[in-house]
Amino acid sequence: MYKILFVCHGNICRSPMAEFCMRDLLKKAGYENRVSVASAATSTEELGCPVYPPARRKLREHGIDCAGKTARRMTAADYGEFDMIIGMDRANMRNMTRIAGGDKDGKYHLLLEFAGRDGDISDPWYSGDFDSAWDDIEAGCRALLRYLVKSKVI
Repeated sequence: MYKILFVCHGNICRSPMAEFCMRDLLKKAGYENRVSVASAATSTEELGCPVYPPARRKLREHGIDCAGKTARRMTAADYGEFDMIIGMDRANMRNMTRIAGGDKDGKYHLLLEFAGRDGDISDPWYSGDFDSAWDDIEAGCRALLRYLVKSKVI
């Protein structure tokens, strides 16, 4: 099974939205048994906290349930466990590199790179703009699914 880890700062907004969006897309495409998806934080600030209520509401608007998800921190061991580790912004990428001691196998990607965009997904915790964050996350996840199929990963 191919394993993907989505990463953001606190694991209560962007990365869980990406995790559950991707799970939903995989299920609808019939690939849920071929790809495992999880999410994590680079910080310890929100450990054990549930998905932030506005992020839960945004997922629910799209018929996606994230019940039971709580924030966890990325570990160095995750680098060996996952095939692809996807950050939401460049700060996440720097912290992922610090946590895992590098990216010798080229597993790190920004989510928007799959959508052909060179940019960060703005953190709605600070901006309050969950609509834009969702739009970027969904576009990135849809493009990631196309990439996985085209590259015959799934």
